[in-house]
Amino acid sequence: MTMMRRAAAAALGTALAAALNLTAAHAVTTTGGTAFKNAPLAAPAPAPAPARELDEGWQGDGLSLSPEENNAVEEFLSEARRTEEVISPRLRNIAQLSRAELAGFDQRLKSPDSLKRKVATSLADHPGQNIDEALAGIGDSLRYTFQWPTDRYTDGVTLAATFVSAWQGPAVRWKNTWGSKTGYKGINTNWDESSTQHRFEIQFHTPESRDAALTTHGLYEEQRLPGTSPERAGELQRQMDEIFGAVTVPAGAAQLTAP
Repeated sequence: MTMMRRAAAAALGTALAAALNLTAAHAVTTTGGTAFKNAPLAAPAPAPAPARELDEGWQGDGLSLSPEENNAVEEFLSEARRTEEVISPRLRNIAQLSRAELAGFDQRLKSPDSLKRKVATSLADHPGQNIDEALAGIGDSLRYTFQWPTDRYTDGVTLAATFVSAWQGPAVRWKNTWGSKTGYKGINTNWDESSTQHRFEIQFHTPESRDAALTTHGLYEEQRLPGTSPERAGELQRQMDEIFGAVTVPAGAAQLTAP
């Protein structure tokens, strides 16, 4: 991070502390800006909802979940909703401070059918995997997209990721594919919410890369279906590579790493 970025991070870190309702006792100044140690939440997470008892499983696109598996996914969704109430206000503040658009905010919760399809696919792809193991691999039941114009992208990601890390701790996953010659372009990250330990996703995009991701989503979903032939999967990949290949790569984006 350049001296100018360090100064900006330090100044905005002070603003973030006030915006996120963090006390001075939890803020310390470091050479890289302002960090927060075990910062408390502004409000406790809502009380857990009562467990749902389901009598039926789930089926779709040639995939299925047993009643017990379906019930586990429903409980996982309930936990995602409780976590959303805690983190959405904080992430909106971080987006404002880093001058980002919080794109697709209304779709921040993955739909039940989409999540169940993803879990069922994991179970089908990994014989012997149980439902708890499948759910442990889900990082996008709750997902957010930070978006900046191409010329502000690299500085925006640097600031926003620093703020999220200061609040929640290090990212548990940071995948930067801007330097890839083919395929998806963007940065996908996962973080564990400190009170519920529910994992959520933040994607960092430009308008171009997000449009490409939305355009190719249906192609990716088809490619993942059990009935998709290898020939069709290859054709779908070629289509996705072409769409992402037209996306402008922001200066310095390929070198961005987790704070």
